[in-house]
Amino acid sequence: MPDSQQQQQPEMNSSALHAAKTHLRSLMKQRLSNLSPDAITSQSNAAFDTLSGFRPYREAKRIGIYLSMPGSEIQTDPIVRHALASGKQVFVPYLHKSGLPAEEGPVRLMDMVSLRDIRDYESLQRDKWGIPSVDGATVHERQRSIGELDGERSADASLDLILLPGVAFDVDPETGAVRRLGHGKGFYDYFLHRYALAAGIEKTSSNDGPSVLLYALALKEQLLSPTAGEAVPVGLHDQPLDGIILGDGQIKQSAGNRRY
Repeated sequence: MPDSQQQQQPEMNSSALHAAKTHLRSLMKQRLSNLSPDAITSQSNAAFDTLSGFRPYREAKRIGIYLSMPGSEIQTDPIVRHALASGKQVFVPYLHKSGLPAEEGPVRLMDMVSLRDIRDYESLQRDKWGIPSVDGATVHERQRSIGELDGERSADASLDLILLPGVAFDVDPETGAVRRLGHGKGFYDYFLHRYALAAGIEKTSSNDGPSVLLYALALKEQLLSPTAGEAVPVGLHDQPLDGIILGDGQIKQSAGNRRY
């Protein structure tokens, strides 16, 4: 994983960081609302074409991928169908109550759980945001990337590649790291922290990440322009990425990521 940008700039205090992230999310919501469905479809197709020829994706046996909400982000339906048809194991987000007291951790956690096949995927029901969602009654029948769930254990399933969503992204001008602004719930950052612990990685600093490739999928409008004075505000626990695949077909790699 690339070195984190936090060492290269003064760290914001928590209230200033929260305010900066909230402001940027509001700006991005307005910016993305101007995109037509046809433009989003076109960019989603371009991102899929690039991804399907990308060696880390071609070689991955187990991938984690978000299931997209309608509009305002790269649509992942073609990717999920292609991955399943290619014989890959596909893992998708599942949110559940953590069972932790509020002072000890988040109330809800995200895990990645396996899809059985294309029929299983097509049977998923959409939630209130229009996102296809795994039925909680079936979770204990599925493989999980972090085995613990509701106090029960199963074997952890390691992933080769995770494709993440986000609100905004940039490339740190000093470190070259690809940075991500999420939707504000912290599900992915906390999941990646737990994934690293479950994988038995000894974290020697806050910058150590999970031993899995992390790539975002993003509309080209979600990549901020440093020349326009735009930047992703970052905190200590924000996870840098290995790279980003954009809706214009570009791949931007984090500096220092020479594996591909």
